Amino acid sequence: MGDAEIIPIGTRGRPGRGTGKQPSSAARDLAGASKGAAKGAKAQPVGARPSRPRPTPRKAVRAAPEPTVAETPAEGLTEGSAGEGVLRAPIRTAARGPLAGIPAADWLAAFRHAAVEVFGEHWEPQLARFLAFLRRRLTGDYAVDEYGFDQEITEQFFMAALRPIAERWFRIEVRGVENIPTEGGALVVSNHSGTVPMDGLMTMVSVHDHTGRFLRPLGADLLFRLPVFSALARKGGATLACSEDAERMLSGGELVGVWPEGFKGIGKPYSDRYKLQRFGRGGFVSAALRTGVPIVPLSVVGAEEIYPLVGNVPALARLLGVPYIPITPLFPLLGPLGLVPLPSKWLLEFGEPIRTDEYDRGAADDPMLVFNVTDQVRETIQQTLYSLLMKRESVFR
Repeated sequence: MGDAEIIPIGTRGRPGRGTGKQPSSAARDLAGASKGAAKGAKAQPVGARPSRPRPTPRKAVRAAPEPTVAETPAEGLTEGSAGEGVLRAPIRTAARGPLAGIPAADWLAAFRHAAVEVFGEHWEPQLARFLAFLRRRLTGDYAVDEYGFDQEITEQFFMAALRPIAERWFRIEVRGVENIPTEGGALVVSNHSGTVPMDGLMTMVSVHDHTGRFLRPLGADLLFRLPVFSALARKGGATLACSEDAERMLSGGELVGVWPEGFKGIGKPYSDRYKLQRFGRGGFVSAALRTGVPIVPLSVVGAEEIYPLVGNVPALARLLGVPYIPITPLFPLLGPLGLVPLPSKWLLEFGEPIRTDEYDRGAADDPMLVFNVTDQVRETIQQTLYSLLMKRESVFR
């Protein structure tokens, strides 16, 4: 017994630790000095069970009245807390919604202000026109001609989407627009370039903005085999590049556009830029001779530089059934970013019309005459290209 180790009661052999059931004396001392101790609370002996308040008899329970503004404690303060604050009414659940407390007039004023900021002062007529347009499209109350041309959607959607590109990106300058007839059929013949046929779209926008007429392009059969682009091309006024459709449109007084170089023009390498390729067999001249409409030569400078073609992948092109797979300094090296065209400065010049109504009716069947007129149109465009290139100060300005 003399050698036995004395262990303090309630520490389980470790000085300063409790038993796990009752707090140690040090913990009881700290608890007595804590801030959360209630004022005036009686100290209970260690190990005693905490006393519970006696339940109030059922008859003595009364509904407490709602606190008034003066009786409601301030936000962040509780009864018995130190400090004073400004008292206010409690926030009810119904008052916490996002629309609660904002009058309808304020919402309407905010909507009007936002509309003015986005659409300008005359936003109401624009909204009315848009709603009317939407109603016509949903109900089918719009006209489409026999070729699928939708004038309303072309003017209000296609032209509106292409116009900023023509005016701000390529900064197109148009010359000789007075050579385009204001009415009646006419055939616009242009050079073709740019790896992607962007020049056709920009020509359509420029003609419409300067003359008010719609240029009806003749497209290759590949365009009308594509699932999405085929429908868009039809609605935009394009039709298949065949003599029958071209003659019908010219006889109907339409302004028709043709690019005789075809894929040979847009797919030529950058080293051959602004050198016209062969104009085919002169089918466009035959259509003009049969209908007696004038031929307006068009020269486009600037489209050659938007996608400089430096290479091709013919094996992959044959596999996909397309004329070529272009390789440019930016594509496919930069991925989708390489599809953005370079902002070159464009010049469009319409030459003097070449009259065809002076020839006999059977002139379209004379191959030599057709060849001579085709060569005349080609040489006119080529010489105009050289003249514009000499006047151009820079590719991008």
